[in-house]
Amino acid sequence: MPMKSETAGTFDATAFLKQVTEKPGVYQMYDANGDILYVGKASNLRKRLASYFRKQGQAIKTQSLVTRIADIQVTVTASETEALLLEQNLIKSQRPPYNILLRDDKSYPYIYLSNHSDYPSLTFRRGKSKRDKGTFFGPFPSGGAVRESLNILQKVFRIRNCSESYFRNRTRPCLQYQINRCTAPCVGMISPEEYQQDVRRARLFLQGKNPEIIQELMDAMEQASTSLDFERAAQFRDQINYLRHVQEQQAIEGGSAELDVIGLSQEAGVVCVVVLSVRGGRIVGTQHFFPRLSMDQEESELITAFIGQFYLGEDNPREIPREIIVAEEIPDREVLDQALSNQAGRDTRVRHRVRDERRRWLQMARTNAEETLRSHLSNKETVYRRLLALRELLEMDEIPARMECFDISHSQGENTVASCVVFDENGPLKSDYRLYNIEGETAGDDYAAMGQVLRRRYRRIKAGDGKRPDLVFIDGGLGQLNVARTVFDELGIEDITLIGVAKGEARRAGMEELIEALTENRFRVPPDSPALHLIQHIRDEAHRFAITGHRQRRDKKRSSSTLEGIPGVGPRRRRDLINYFGGLQELRKASVGEIAKVRGISETLAESIHSALHNG
Repeated sequence: MPMKSETAGTFDATAFLKQVTEKPGVYQMYDANGDILYVGKASNLRKRLASYFRKQGQAIKTQSLVTRIADIQVTVTASETEALLLEQNLIKSQRPPYNILLRDDKSYPYIYLSNHSDYPSLTFRRGKSKRDKGTFFGPFPSGGAVRESLNILQKVFRIRNCSESYFRNRTRPCLQYQINRCTAPCVGMISPEEYQQDVRRARLFLQGKNPEIIQELMDAMEQASTSLDFERAAQFRDQINYLRHVQEQQAIEGGSAELDVIGLSQEAGVVCVVVLSVRGGRIVGTQHFFPRLSMDQEESELITAFIGQFYLGEDNPREIPREIIVAEEIPDREVLDQALSNQAGRDTRVRHRVRDERRRWLQMARTNAEETLRSHLSNKETVYRRLLALRELLEMDEIPARMECFDISHSQGENTVASCVVFDENGPLKSDYRLYNIEGETAGDDYAAMGQVLRRRYRRIKAGDGKRPDLVFIDGGLGQLNVARTVFDELGIEDITLIGVAKGEARRAGMEELIEALTENRFRVPPDSPALHLIQHIRDEAHRFAITGHRQRRDKKRSSSTLEGIPGVGPRRRRDLINYFGGLQELRKASVGEIAKVRGISETLAESIHSALHNG
């Protein structure tokens, strides 16, 4: 269900826009009563949502909508195409008052291959009809996309697009033959066998099973470039892009599936569970939950507990689907399957080994769990509650207005970097994050690296260059904390509280030990403490930022090509990737499924490439 904003009828757009993702997806706007107002899609959610809150130039309808917004819920998708289809599904199922409700379930456009025995045609159709005995491919995101795709397909395969009556009554080739868009089967200019070969290739391509077609165009593009025929090469490049668009798989549609997909993300002592509901083969909505944790638990344990509480119980009216898809194998699955089946009155099972659409749905659920958790951790109310708990825990007179945390990252002592992350009363203050390259110290000496970064940072602050923190966390045990205390003593800094964050004997989240610098007093905090969750968030952010900086520094020593250095991607595959997508910019926009369509790229390798392009 959508999370309600802090105050009914009001919405803090500035805070919301700071943490919302820039990925493609769908947004749902709700009023103070939790009723749906509007559903929309965007290729960049942050930019699109920001456009609603401009002070000038808004239409009256938009102004009216914005005044009623109390909460916005987003669902991230792999592409803008998927976002459009999910948007239409949600509009039809929820019927928001601010959306235009014109389309019905037959509105999606398809490519239709007729069932003519010798010379079938390839045409545009709006919706399916039982009277049509041919093959439908789709649905596609818009009529324009289908017409554009058909235009390119006819150029490549030269299959006719005329009606049956027009075809039967021709005595000479029409204009389509003259402009090289048809092989004129109406007057016997091509044999049925040759024509059926073109039809077979077109059919395989539309089913996503014929990557050789794109490879042929890629080879032709390279030949044209070698011959300095750049205009022809550009035409081949455009054809490749259009053909990719035609065969783009739709993760929003999947047969007649009736299932729920559960995605989970856990960070800083908080877990977010997303339930993605699929009915009739379509995603019809998502729900977000934040179960309470006693300590950091394995994902399989969390999912098992969640499924039991979410679906089971005598008074639970919740619908139990035939399948529940999860990411991890869970213990005692057979027992859980039996309990779910007994309550549902039919067979129900929990699955974790899935492929194709189900795998893409599972990835979507996990991505949305990560984004929702990130938004929750940045929420003002959440941060303020944690700050109050931290002040009480450390017995401080005031809520700390500025906190800093340091961490060290390297690979066997090489390319060492130190991170400094900053939090204030609004959560992470990313504009003040800093990375420090550590030079001149013994390789792998984390103590010396910590001393160097602290001296460099607080020498400047001591001189009045920079903002002074109220509280500093050091990621590490007593050794790292003693280094920090020595540096502060050298610089004469006495009014900044120093706290060490050690992992503890169990080295599990929720079991951390905190160490006071002045007294060396060690103490633990209950795993469900909001203060500990804030400390974990700061520590994890310092760790993440240090690792990211280290990887960036390491990668600078490699070739300038972004694709170089990815295991399994050699010169030929780099060339095929660039040719297939027409450039690195388009490759960055591609989903894992789209990358896997390139010749020689497996699903696993596609995931590695996608991760390298987006995570540094």
